[in-house]
Amino acid sequence: MNQEYNPILAFLRENQTEIAESWFAALKELDDRKYSELMSDSAYMNTAQDFINVLLQHMEGTAENHDQLVTNFSSRLVQAGWSLTFITKGVKQLGLIIFSKMTEDAAEEDKMKLVWEFDQNFSPLTEELLLEYAASWERTVSLQKIALQELSAPLIPVFEHITVMPLVGTIDTERAKRIMENLLDGVVKHRSQVVLIDITGVPVVDTMVAHHIIQASEAVRLVGAKCLLVGIRPEIAQTIVNLGINLNQITTKNSLQKGIEAALEMTNRNIVSTGELV
Repeated sequence: MNQEYNPILAFLRENQTEIAESWFAALKELDDRKYSELMSDSAYMNTAQDFINVLLQHMEGTAENHDQLVTNFSSRLVQAGWSLTFITKGVKQLGLIIFSKMTEDAAEEDKMKLVWEFDQNFSPLTEELLLEYAASWERTVSLQKIALQELSAPLIPVFEHITVMPLVGTIDTERAKRIMENLLDGVVKHRSQVVLIDITGVPVVDTMVAHHIIQASEAVRLVGAKCLLVGIRPEIAQTIVNLGINLNQITTKNSLQKGIEAALEMTNRNIVSTGELV
């Protein structure tokens, strides 16, 4: 098809700017200010022109790195926060704009001849774009998930041989596994003698969460360190008692400050006041 005259391709080349402007206006109407508040008009227009360029190269068959062009364009849409629904509606609108402008003065029988050819040129790229968008979205979500997992259970050295693991948010089985791994790796890496698990930011401590904490404490003990559970709020203490959870094997404190004081005592150190500075 690339060697023969292609009326759709010729029309796109001649009317590229006008089509981009019409599509830009249509996209602005579709988005209902959801994306236009985040993107400038120039960024919006550049996105419209970029896709039309990708469409031209797709129809011409001249781009050696066509797949990469589509992948890069899809990634930019993901980064801009465009939803799959908005992109689908937007691409459909572009197709309507191109076809209606092409057939504006055409006879009815000529319009019917162009329908099949237009679909053969436009649909494959649309499908490829949506597939690449979905793949880019999955990659982005996967990377974000990995980053969140790495940040979800950090082990922070605060004094020599004393480390703190602040926990924030809900603890599920997958996160509990990450907590265990980070604890054991961190104890060895930092040569910790005392580890403080701070649950101040954990909204709910149920039987499962308590079980994971007990397991983590036991694992820390097996590698030669002691574990303190700190940040136990009154409502958490009441829940633990009501559930009949046994934390007798774990030293507990109601705040991180008291936990650090206890950890210093365990490592034969004390906080000493030097008096007021003059």
